[in-house]
Amino acid sequence: MPVRNTVRRFIDEKLKITRYEFSERTGLSKTTVYSLYENPEQIPNRLALNKICDFYKIQPGELLEWSED
Repeated sequence: MPVRNTVRRFIDEKLKITRYEFSERTGLSKTTVYSLYENPEQIPNRLALNKICDFYKIQPGELLEWSED
C-alpha cells in the first residue's frame, strides 16, 4: 500500500510525548493509537483523523504520506 500514516513520527519527533498522552489529549482509544503507531500501513479512519486534526490544528497531510515502497 503506497499511502502510509506518519503517526509515529508525529508523536515522537514533533510532539515528543508518549502514546498514552496522545491518546488522552485526542480522545482516541489507546488501542487505536497504539495500532496506528505500530502499523504505518493502517490508515486512520475519518473520526480518528478528525480528532487528531481538530486537537492539534493540523492538516491531514501531516499524518499521511505517499511512498513508492
